[in-house]
Amino acid sequence: MREPLYLETRQLRLNAVGAAELLRYRELVNEVFELFSDAETLHFIPEKKLNHLAEADQWLKTAILSAHSGRNVIHLITDKRSGRLVGIVDIIPPAVAREHYRLGHYPFFIEFYLKAEYKGKNLMSKLLPKILQALEAQGIPKVAAVVNRRNYAASKLLAKCGFHYREPFDVLQDFYEFTQVA
Repeated sequence: MREPLYLETRQLRLNAVGAAELLRYRELVNEVFELFSDAETLHFIPEKKLNHLAEADQWLKTAILSAHSGRNVIHLITDKRSGRLVGIVDIIPPAVAREHYRLGHYPFFIEFYLKAEYKGKNLMSKLLPKILQALEAQGIPKVAAVVNRRNYAASKLLAKCGFHYREPFDVLQDFYEFTQVA
């Protein structure tokens, strides 16, 4: 990814984690812990669970260092009224995906996490198309996502936003791909 994203909807702001987050670091650690320790939020991805605030602190430090070292860029989804963390979007470049996956080709990957109380409110339906447009504007026309095949809401969202099912990814997940139409 060439540049971190900054997007807004009427209700949400999406921005890359960076130096500004240091001003509210302790509060953000708590919010990251809330997100990644909630069983309902992590229903389809229990392996992402954080068990202690210290793990959330380490997760946030890693996110900041990864962004500054040119690896994947974590983007925070924030409620504009409250200023509270609503979710996270991770944009993973091909070189980083290559470290974790065995695939025939390596597009950019997108992962997103939304707090349980914000699910079903069409927030990602409004935000994801803007993210895809911003990536395309940076010369990234192909984006992939991996989704637990029982996560019907995420599969439906991806299809609505133009992703197409490609193949099984592993025993639990499916591989979806989005390609911009020029």
